[in-house]
Amino acid sequence: MTDTPLQSPALVSLSPAALHRLRDTAGAQVLQEAGYAAGEGAYRAFAAWLPGVAGVEDPGELAAARVAEMLSRFLSSLGWGGVTVSQLAGAVVSIDSPDWSEAQPGAGLQYPSCAFTSGLLADFMSRLGDAPLAVMEVECRSRGEGRCRWLVGAPESLTALYEHMAQGADYLTVLGGTA
Repeated sequence: MTDTPLQSPALVSLSPAALHRLRDTAGAQVLQEAGYAAGEGAYRAFAAWLPGVAGVEDPGELAAARVAEMLSRFLSSLGWGGVTVSQLAGAVVSIDSPDWSEAQPGAGLQYPSCAFTSGLLADFMSRLGDAPLAVMEVECRSRGEGRCRWLVGAPESLTALYEHMAQGADYLTVLGGTA
């Protein structure tokens, strides 16, 4: 068994510096849309990688407890960084990473900046969950925080959460969850 993803024309490498330059020149919206477009290829590569690592032919067959482990191993093998996945509150899941490669520690940015990842995860997790899901980054190492954290949930749930946050509310307080 190997953690190395299969060679696939669906995936190409892009350095963190290239993502930072794209963010600075093209903007977060363009980068998020590009990430969303990349989600299908990433999911297909995950589905092709999974049988050799987990002995599972279809990602939908993974037990919930193994999804987090397999997702972390897959993303790490691609050079993105490790992740932990946890149920945060209700139907909202958090994906956390202390070493995410899109982040730019020391950049001193005001807002979370892993827009490519947000788009990629939205498409990827929607395919994995077989339902439309939204992703919102709420903590970011580029902003000086210790981790990048994305919330995954139904679009209407994350829209309502965003509206509360735009008025100054803390996401954990709104969700009633814990860090």
